[in-house]
Amino acid sequence: MKGSKRSNIRILAYISQFTINMLVPIFLCSALGYYIDKRLGTSWVFILMFFIGAAAGARNIYILARREYTDDRDEE
Repeated sequence: MKGSKRSNIRILAYISQFTINMLVPIFLCSALGYYIDKRLGTSWVFILMFFIGAAAGARNIYILARREYTDDRDEE
């Protein structure tokens, strides 16, 4: 019982890390794109920055997943 409880907490921690690692770059890049659009009077920078943030978030998720996968393999 104790081991499964720790396993569940570990899974929740991974989900939280994935969420934060994906949403923070999207939010920051989108906010920057919105600011630049308002300053320059354009309408395309927000969309570009949103996709850059999504790519950065996907990269963060890839790095996190790869690190966790290699850590799990080393434990075996």
